[in-house]
Amino acid sequence: MKAVVFTLGCKVNESESEALIAGLAERGYEVSDKLVPADIYIVNTCAVTKEAEKKSRQTASRIRRLNKDAKIIFTGCAVQNDCKAFAEKGENVLATGVFGKDRILSMLDEVGANIFPATKEYEELPEVKTLKTRTYIKVQDGCDKFCSYCLIPYLRGRSRGRDPEKIIAEINAVRPKEAVINGIDLSSYNYKGITLTGLMQRLKGADTRIRLGSLEAGVIDEEFLSALKELKDFAPHFHLSLQSGSDEVLKKMNRRYTAEEFYGKVLMIRRYFKDAGITTDVIAGFPTETEEDFIKTVEFIKKAEFSDIHPFTYSPRKGTVAYKMKDLPFAVKKARTDELLKVKAELKKNFAENMAGKTLTLIVEEYKDGYTVGYSENYLRLYIKGEEKAETVKAKVIKPYLDGALAEKIGTF
Repeated sequence: MKAVVFTLGCKVNESESEALIAGLAERGYEVSDKLVPADIYIVNTCAVTKEAEKKSRQTASRIRRLNKDAKIIFTGCAVQNDCKAFAEKGENVLATGVFGKDRILSMLDEVGANIFPATKEYEELPEVKTLKTRTYIKVQDGCDKFCSYCLIPYLRGRSRGRDPEKIIAEINAVRPKEAVINGIDLSSYNYKGITLTGLMQRLKGADTRIRLGSLEAGVIDEEFLSALKELKDFAPHFHLSLQSGSDEVLKKMNRRYTAEEFYGKVLMIRRYFKDAGITTDVIAGFPTETEEDFIKTVEFIKKAEFSDIHPFTYSPRKGTVAYKMKDLPFAVKKARTDELLKVKAELKKNFAENMAGKTLTLIVEEYKDGYTVGYSENYLRLYIKGEEKAETVKAKVIKPYLDGALAEKIGTF
């Protein structure tokens, strides 16, 4: 029997999907993460934007073109938000939401709709098994932040942390070259009083490169950064969600910090990790964003000297506070997004130039167009001419190249 686990959306979804792939493989299935011909499909959906939810629904027709008789199981945020839309995708369909993903593998023969009630406990999935150099380790689910533009807290439920012992056991069992610690709101990780700082202290002896998923600025303090310094192999890359450089917009977004407070966290990180890559998310065209607000955001982004930014065009989500606010014209939102994309390219080039002459560690991910390619510890995409057989390469950065930098090998591990 052949199975596909297809993922849309965030890195947490990727973590969950890898666990489901491992569980299916243990049951004797030949499993792929691509949309290829198969007998059964599990689609892990996304609802962060209207477009993401639309793409999730459209997956059904893509699957039917591959196998009109296939069993399809839709799960995840988009199903949690609108189960009926997925349950009606055919007779041989099961629609189940965010909760109960740990039960999906026992529901392969079921059809219809089955939405489980919200839980306050972290739900364990099968231990991931992967041949990839970078493995996403999920440690937290849910969110208590309720940003005014975001639907996810209403779908994923309240924040809940995973047992540190199970996290450590999974990392030791998988033994990836790099473990990316992630969650829906990773910064709020808490398991019986153990915070994210406490989790990092417990991972001090982990024999793998530890990278963190998206963080909130509030988690950055001296104790947390000191704990990261103590890790055996920490990747100094911090993805801090900004969303806007205007205090007025941040307040309307319910982001609970000012631009200046955020900037202080950026400076603190650089005191501990001089060459850290600091990336961020920015929403273009939030309903209350004026032209002046947008200019403040652009100025702040340049001041913070991010190594990369991920601009998102604001998408109204029914059920959120911001949905009741008057949306800006699409042309305005698009123009601001386009401007941010130009700033993004400038920042990426500047970061690569600043790294020129420095020695970084590249974990090899692929061989592409004559180059060995992978990410450095500070999340700079490196290109080394020729095909390297080693999994880890010591490389000297030469100059900006494509979406990262050209580098030369100076040693292997």
